[in-house]
Amino acid sequence: MSVDATTVRRIAHLARIAVREDEVAPLQGELNAILAFVEQLGAVDVSGVEPMTSVTPMTMKRRADIVTEGDRADDIVANAPETEDHYFLVPKVVE
Repeated sequence: MSVDATTVRRIAHLARIAVREDEVAPLQGELNAILAFVEQLGAVDVSGVEPMTSVTPMTMKRRADIVTEGDRADDIVANAPETEDHYFLVPKVVE
């Protein structure tokens, strides 16, 4: 895939980047080099490689799945300026 000067101007417009006319040709070369590198990455065989979320092995922190005391609605809304039947009351913002 190759990027032409028109595409460079369109990308710059969409990204809201001011690009002078003398900067179009160097940007075109840089974008083409980036796309060529991405095409090289697409050719790499990654079958059998597990997906990673980090370069260091780690496990997710999880809380214990235990039943806790419930029925604390009064405590939850105690500091709210206005409540009604254990719900927070807020001013109307949409008419």
